[in-house]
Amino acid sequence: MDSSGLYLDITDFAHSTPAWVQSAFEVWTEYGLFLFGALFIAVWWRARGASDPRTVALALLAPLATALAYVASELVKSSVDEERPCRAVAGAAASLITCPATGDWSFPSNHATLAGAAAVTLAMAVGRLAPLTVPLALLMAFSRVFVGVHYPHDVGMGLLLGASLAALAVLALTGPTSRIIAAMRANGGRAAVLIAGPGPAR
Repeated sequence: MDSSGLYLDITDFAHSTPAWVQSAFEVWTEYGLFLFGALFIAVWWRARGASDPRTVALALLAPLATALAYVASELVKSSVDEERPCRAVAGAAASLITCPATGDWSFPSNHATLAGAAAVTLAMAVGRLAPLTVPLALLMAFSRVFVGVHYPHDVGMGLLLGASLAALAVLALTGPTSRIIAAMRANGGRAAVLIAGPGPAR
């Protein structure tokens, strides 16, 4: 894959934007994943009061499936060994953030993988979150190219890998996890209720 031409177009555009736009992208690309983390917590806390154990299962599986997607991304990254474009593309403008060290390979983008996985699993847990999480994931992916540390094909594959793998994991594990949640609620122990929620009956 060679998307260096598009990479140059995007990074040249990035350098033509006002300083505050560049700063906003720098902050988002570094810290935006924490927003998905906050959404994981909020969705889980809300789900604890639901009567259907499946609701809690989906909320708990969202971060777990996202973590699984990250592991898969790391495995692919370690086998491809693609150099970062901020070092490899001749004539490219300097990256807006520090170019990662050699050995921190480029393909696929871990940030895009995590964002794609989080967007899909959060939407599976709470459908009405999709109009929020999907654009945020796309923005995260774009920001990695905008600041100059990934090729477009890195983030595209990251989104696809994260979204597909995490969705498959959630679909496969929702049934067993729902049964575990129901058993935890029946147990009634303090730790079980903290994790699985008391349900409406309590």
